[in-house]
Amino acid sequence: MPRRLYRFHCLGGGEAVFDLQGRWLSSIREIRQHADRVALDLMTGAGCQDWTVWLVDVRDAAGRPVLFRAFTAVTVDGTRA
Repeated sequence: MPRRLYRFHCLGGGEAVFDLQGRWLSSIREIRQHADRVALDLMTGAGCQDWTVWLVDVRDAAGRPVLFRAFTAVTVDGTRA
């Protein structure tokens, strides 16, 4: 799979954090791992939120959906966060 640009937007509870830069990745495994890192960064960097309603919405450069990853599904080294 060639390297492609993906954007990792976080949505939940009527709020959104948009990824304006994106990340170049080459496999669905890398996409899923980066989505987990994005979610973890937001959860650890923000105040107390109800993260159960949040998800990472991954889009390709054309805006097509690639992956939806619930924050509740996030794993750290194979273990649920």
